[in-house]
Amino acid sequence: MTLISLILALALEQLRPLGNRNRVWLLFTRYANHLERNLNAGAERHGVLAWLAAIVPAIALSLLVFYSLKAVSPLLALAFNVLILYLTMGFRHFSSAFSEISLALAEGRDLDARVALANWTGQPTAELSVEEISRLAIEQGVVDSYRHVFGTMFWFVLLPGPSGALLYRLCSMLNQKWGIRGATDDLFGLFAARAAAWLDWLPVRLTAAAFAVMGDLEDAVYCWRSQARTWGNYANGILLASAAGALGVRLGDPLRQDYSVKYRPELGLGDEADPSYLRSAVGLVWRSALLWLAVVLLISVASHMG
Repeated sequence: MTLISLILALALEQLRPLGNRNRVWLLFTRYANHLERNLNAGAERHGVLAWLAAIVPAIALSLLVFYSLKAVSPLLALAFNVLILYLTMGFRHFSSAFSEISLALAEGRDLDARVALANWTGQPTAELSVEEISRLAIEQGVVDSYRHVFGTMFWFVLLPGPSGALLYRLCSMLNQKWGIRGATDDLFGLFAARAAAWLDWLPVRLTAAAFAVMGDLEDAVYCWRSQARTWGNYANGILLASAAGALGVRLGDPLRQDYSVKYRPELGLGDEADPSYLRSAVGLVWRSALLWLAVVLLISVASHMG
């Protein structure tokens, strides 16, 4: 059921992609805002209570529905799995942006590419060159592919029913809302950031390993070991360094933004980024996703035979 659920959800998402601002996630966002308004008194324990109030009821409800449907018919439980995966996964969230930027650059529409990249990343792009646009798009795509595909897939496979996929997605959303502020003096978001880091620790490394296996293994491992820690966010550094080495492209490096130069460490080896590497990056993510599906298949066969 696990493998079939993943395949059906990926196929459905390709046929009819679901945007980030759908009603389900907007409803959860409003609920999270309500919890923050009523529970945030400036202490870390208040953030823990709010996180539990946001996560535990949703996970408990998903398990209750899943096992109730499974008792009636396994097909109903399968359909529920596919529905939750459809809501929580999003290959098209980054591949469509990749395609739009790649096509604009190929047709010489640099301004359109900058606008699409700004809408996607939320960063200023007016001063970026074609090489910088390509570099930033690959970086955002690699991180988004992990958030919307690999992280969700890992926890879906590990935990019963659709609870793992829902847990990872909701934790990621709370980290985006509360956890980033936890890096400052706002203690409310500290637990959300820690929970997200715990959930990311193993799947980040497995995703980077998949990039290495499906690309240039030697360079990917070298970049991972020697460059990942130079990046501000170590988890993202692992993903980006491995992907850059696997693709044979240089990421990181300075960017021209807001009429100044934003200095960043170098990631990867080889050529400067150009529009052709955007297509290569999408191919790397697809090959890595297929590798994960193959591993899930092997685990399912072994479990069935055992």
